Amino acid sequence: MPDGIDFNLFSYFTVGRRAELEAGGAGLRNELYQRMLDEVAVYAAAADEWGYAGWGHPEHHLQIEGFEASNELGPLAMWLGSHTKRMKVISCGWVSTTHNPLRSAEYIATLDHMLKGRFSFGMVRGYQYRWVEQFKIRPELAAVGPWNKGSAEDELNREYFSEYVDVVLKALRNPTFSHQGKFWQFPAGEAKNPHPHAVYTRYGAGVREDMTIDEVGIAPRPFQSPTPQLYGGFSASLRTALFWARHRGRPIVLAGDLEFCRMLWSKYKEEAERHGHTVVEGEQAAWGGLMICAPTDEEAWAQAEDMLWLWDNWSVSFGQPRPMLLIGSPDTISRQIEEAAERFAVKDTFLIVPQGIQEPSVLLGSLELFASKVIPRFSG
Repeated sequence: MPDGIDFNLFSYFTVGRRAELEAGGAGLRNELYQRMLDEVAVYAAAADEWGYAGWGHPEHHLQIEGFEASNELGPLAMWLGSHTKRMKVISCGWVSTTHNPLRSAEYIATLDHMLKGRFSFGMVRGYQYRWVEQFKIRPELAAVGPWNKGSAEDELNREYFSEYVDVVLKALRNPTFSHQGKFWQFPAGEAKNPHPHAVYTRYGAGVREDMTIDEVGIAPRPFQSPTPQLYGGFSASLRTALFWARHRGRPIVLAGDLEFCRMLWSKYKEEAERHGHTVVEGEQAAWGGLMICAPTDEEAWAQAEDMLWLWDNWSVSFGQPRPMLLIGSPDTISRQIEEAAERFAVKDTFLIVPQGIQEPSVLLGSLELFASKVIPRFSG
């Protein structure tokens, strides 16, 4: 087992309890959104004090139902960061089909500075058709899911995603760069400034005396060198894991099939080494699941009822079966983590928590119990 495991929390910025969600339109109720922000601030501050390593969140828009109101990555990251002092904010992540990659890189670097290195990020392909279709930046792109898996749409999205990741990482890792791809060209346009500007040539880089733009670069550079930690959003395929191995990204694999995880960890390391990357054991991928900790298993499963209802009614239709269920007493959850660590190196974990749908006193009790009774067993 590695020397110490990082335990990151992950939430969807759910705005309602079950009855409020079932009433419909919870995402349209401003008082519920304000309550959610206040509650998240309390949870994040407590988690920071109790020793959790980070807090993650995804990007999803147009969530009038309120199940997953995690819309703007930057403001949400700064909301979490403003209520914590130590733990990282993990924005996971930028939905590629709805963003300019150069602007994404600049946004990521800026957040890294504002949080002074307490920042990690992820990039994902986009699986919620309703909002992706409204926000997408190229008409030929589409969201992906069970309905079009293996189709031409799926493969085009994958091809686009690969180029998007390339551009973001080039921009983050290089002072200036150029890129000529199928979907993006940087410098773009005529690549020549229409008016002279001596500052570009005297004090900058990438622009010739005749104002031809050869390269562009983001400012600021990332606070962390070479970049903040890169994650691949929740993944359950070896193909995706091998893609991230080529880029030194860390997929988040919340799978209960521990033999699959063991195989994925091994194959990831082989692929990374083929591309010249040295992988510290345990950093191939992050593992974890949905976590609810209570004094007894019976109490934990009773507390899990509403969160499992949310997952089954919301996530399953997007092709996301229930993740690993870390539900039980501290002893039960510790045994589950130990069992995983016996098969593959567990160093980085993500724990989805029932933020929003659970009453604050219950969730705080779960987080505190896990922090006091489970984290110390794996602190190295």
